[in-house]
Amino acid sequence: MWAKFVKSFIDNEGYKTVLDGLANTARIALFGFLIGLLVGGLVAAFKVAGSKNKVAKGLSYIGDIYVTLFRGTPIIVQLLIFYYVLFPLLGVNIDNLLVAIVTFGLNSGAYVSEIIRSGILSIDVGQMEAGRSLGLSYSSTMFKIVLPQALKNSVPALGNEVIALVKDTSVASFIAIIDLTKAFQLIGSSTYEFIVPYLVLAAIYLVIVLAFTGVIKLIERRMRKGDRRH
Repeated sequence: MWAKFVKSFIDNEGYKTVLDGLANTARIALFGFLIGLLVGGLVAAFKVAGSKNKVAKGLSYIGDIYVTLFRGTPIIVQLLIFYYVLFPLLGVNIDNLLVAIVTFGLNSGAYVSEIIRSGILSIDVGQMEAGRSLGLSYSSTMFKIVLPQALKNSVPALGNEVIALVKDTSVASFIAIIDLTKAFQLIGSSTYEFIVPYLVLAAIYLVIVLAFTGVIKLIERRMRKGDRRH
């Protein structure tokens, strides 16, 4: 089994496919999370401000619908709808990798919004009152004072979201993307032996998750040291 895998991986240049798959997985996870962080932060701010005025209520209502739709349906279904239905209906012809990034980003944003919303609610209301007393508007106080603190409190949960996003990218091959999982499927198909490729695939995902876990813990320690200095 191992001999077939090594032959396909090295002699048949399967490693090139794996590297391409790893690169695509990294792109989807990284840019998807950045989109999710941006969208999630905005949605969380809108939902928290939902009782301020009619505009805020409307934005909060839209945010609720968005979160419900993306949290209530499987990521595979969302990916297929965006690729085969939504973008074609809009007459938009974009690369399948970009479709995956947008889809995973919006999906992540729904979860990130709830994480950040919880972080905002954990901030003492005096922070908002202090900002308003200094003459800042509600939105300025939210985005300059409250939201940065909420993000800081949400680091552990956001780290878990990054890890979940990396693992979720394994379904990107449903729209013909060579991701890490698809790369090892191709190696298995070339040798008709899937046990070893899938074991190696699992080991790679485990290493990636452990690496992210270590980085998250390091960030948390740095933040705790910063808090003690103050």
